[in-house]
Amino acid sequence: MFLDTPRRPSRSAFFLILLASVWLAVFGNVALWRSLTQLPDLKGWHGLLFGAAFALIIASATTALLSLLAWRWTLKPAISLLLLLAAFATYYMLMYGIVVDTPMVTNVFQTDAREARDQLSWRLGVTVLFLAVLPMIWLWRQPTTYASIGTQVMRNVLLCVAALTVTLGTTQLVFQDFASLMRNHTQLRYQINPLNSVYALLDLTVVPSDQPSGPLQPLGVDAHITPRTGAAQHPPLLLFVLGETARSANFSLNGYARLTNPLLAKENVTSFTQVASCGTSTAESVPCMFSHLGREGYAKRSHDFENWLDVLQRAGYAVLWMDNQSGCKGQCDRIPNLNTSELKLPDQCEDGECRDTVMLTQLDKELAKLPSERRARGTVVVMHQMGSHGPAYFKRTPAAFKPFVPECTDTSLSQCNQAQVVNAYDNTLVFTDYFLSRAIGWLKDKEKTAATALFYVADHGESLGENNLYLHGLPYAMAPAEQKQVPLITWLSPTFETQSRIKTSCLQKQRDRALSHDHLFHSVLGLMAVKTEVYQPTLDLFADCANR
Repeated sequence: MFLDTPRRPSRSAFFLILLASVWLAVFGNVALWRSLTQLPDLKGWHGLLFGAAFALIIASATTALLSLLAWRWTLKPAISLLLLLAAFATYYMLMYGIVVDTPMVTNVFQTDAREARDQLSWRLGVTVLFLAVLPMIWLWRQPTTYASIGTQVMRNVLLCVAALTVTLGTTQLVFQDFASLMRNHTQLRYQINPLNSVYALLDLTVVPSDQPSGPLQPLGVDAHITPRTGAAQHPPLLLFVLGETARSANFSLNGYARLTNPLLAKENVTSFTQVASCGTSTAESVPCMFSHLGREGYAKRSHDFENWLDVLQRAGYAVLWMDNQSGCKGQCDRIPNLNTSELKLPDQCEDGECRDTVMLTQLDKELAKLPSERRARGTVVVMHQMGSHGPAYFKRTPAAFKPFVPECTDTSLSQCNQAQVVNAYDNTLVFTDYFLSRAIGWLKDKEKTAATALFYVADHGESLGENNLYLHGLPYAMAPAEQKQVPLITWLSPTFETQSRIKTSCLQKQRDRALSHDHLFHSVLGLMAVKTEVYQPTLDLFADCANR
C-alpha cells in the first residue's frame, strides 16, 4: 500500500501577487536602496521611514500592475517576467551604475550575440539565480486557485483599486520628500524595479505617439557636386571613421597625460577638443549623427528622413559602409555595405572577433565593386569600428598594444580597481591610434590618383568608474561629460587641401571651438563640395577655413 504524498497547500492569486510584489520591492531594488543610503538628506530614522514608505509605494504599484494580469494563464508568466527583468536590471545597475530607460532597452534589443557574450559573468548568474530563478521555481510549484470569470474580474478590480489607493495615499504622506527626490535626483526614477523596465518596454512597443511615422522622407533631392576651380582635379576620397565608445578626455592629442595617440601625433592632424555627442549610446547617437536635424530636432522628429549618405549618393558619389560591429542602425540600408565582424581571417580575427584593421584588408576589393562612373566623381567610405566597446576592453587589443598594465580582465568592471579599468580602456585607444594611422597610410598611397582625407569621430563616450559609474547610456540630461564629450580628428592630404582650399593650419587654430554631432551632416557635405538646400554653412566646421 502506497503512502499518500502530502499535497502542497493551494495558493490564491491574491497571495502570489502580494508576495511577488513585496519580493520585487525589497530585494529587486537593492540598487535603489544603495543609492538612497548615499544621499545626505536621507539619514537616520527619517531616511529609514522614507525608505519603508518608498518600498510600500513600489510594492503597491506592482500589485496594481499584476492585478490586471491575475488570470489562470497569465499570472505566473507575468510574475516570472518581472522577476527576470528586475534581476538583470539589478545586476547592471549595481555593477555599472547604469539606469533602465527607453534608450537602454533599445540598446538591449540591438545587442548581438558577441556583445551579449561579453556581458556574461558568474556574478550575473548568481544575481539572476537568487533574485529570479529560485523564486520562479517556487512559484511554478505552487498549486493556485482561481475563481470563476465573473468573481475573478471583481477580485482583480478591487485589488487594483486598493493597490492604487495605497500607492497614492503613501505617496501623499511623503510627498514633499518624494517630489524633491524625483526632481533633484532624476536618475532614481530609472532605478525603480521592475516598473522602470515595464515603462521602457511599453514606451517602445505600445505608446506610439512620440514615434516617427509614415514612409522615409527623401532629403537633398537637389544635391549636386560643385565643380572645383583651379588645376587638374583628382576625385576626392574620404574615409569617415565612426569610432566606438571613445571619450575625448583620454586622447593625448587633447592633453591627456598618457601617450594614447603616439602615431597620430606624428601626422598633420587636427584634433578638436570640445565636441558633444548626440546621445550616450550607439542606438541614439549613430542615427542622429547622420541626420540633418541635430540632437534636439532628431529627438522631436515626426518622420524619419534619409541621411547624408543618401545625399552624397544622390549627388553622384560612390558611397560604401564597412562595419566591424553590430550594424549600421539602419543608416547604410540604401548604399553598398559590408560587415567584416564575422570574417575568419587568421591574422585579423580570433575568438569570434575581428580587429578593426580587418576593414583595411578588404577595402580595395570592396571599392573595386563600386560603379566606376561614380568613383570617377569621388568616393566616401564609412568605417564603423569595434573601437573601445566595453565592458570587455581587454578583448579589443592584441598583446602588442597593451602598454598600460595591469589591465582589468573582468567584465564586471566594478570588481577591478579603477586604475586597471583605465589601463584596459586606454589600451583600446592605443590600438585605435594604430588603426587610424594605418588608414592615413592607405590614403597616402592613393594620393597619385585621388584627393584624400580622413574624418574620425566617436558616437559617444564612456564612464570608467567616476562616481561609481561605468559604461554609458545614462539619460542625456543627467549623463556626465565623460559619456558625452567625444574626439573628432581630421587629416587632409596636400592635394585635398589645394583643391578644397581648406588648410589644416587654419583648422588647428579652431580646435578648441565648441562643436557637436549637429555639425557632421553639413561638414561632410561641405568637405565633399555638395550643395543642396538642406546644407547650412553655419554648421559646417570647415566653412570658415574654406573661405580664407
